[in-house]
Amino acid sequence: MEMMDLSSYRGKKNVVLYFYPRDGTPGCTLQAIGFSDREDEFAKLDTVVFGVSRDDVLSHQAFRDEHGLTVQLLADTEEEVCRLYEVIQEKIVDGHPKSCLLRSTFVIDKKGVVRHILQDVSPRAHANEVLKVCKTLNGHAN
Repeated sequence: MEMMDLSSYRGKKNVVLYFYPRDGTPGCTLQAIGFSDREDEFAKLDTVVFGVSRDDVLSHQAFRDEHGLTVQLLADTEEEVCRLYEVIQEKIVDGHPKSCLLRSTFVIDKKGVVRHILQDVSPRAHANEVLKVCKTLNGHAN
């Protein structure tokens, strides 16, 4: 329940920022469990993982508690970060405009440079896919 600034990781860690639609949905749960289960592997690659959604911190806490998640979840209730990373898409649903969050992941190196963008990802295999990207980023063989 505190503010987080990505710049605090510059020069220290790679950062994986994955955006997901909503706490507790089947796909989002699979994705969060995948990242939680591989937390140690990401740590060995000097990489921290953050999940970002428009849910509030109380929703994140309940989601983490219910599924035993260890991945860090960030609340972007005002959509500031989502809009910065351009993961909000306006759609017409039942004749009304609706803003939808696109499942997307950004891999940021230690210099603060976005090195990889993964969009329209499959929640089930996503953590493994991102882990492979992080290994290549650090010069490790797959």
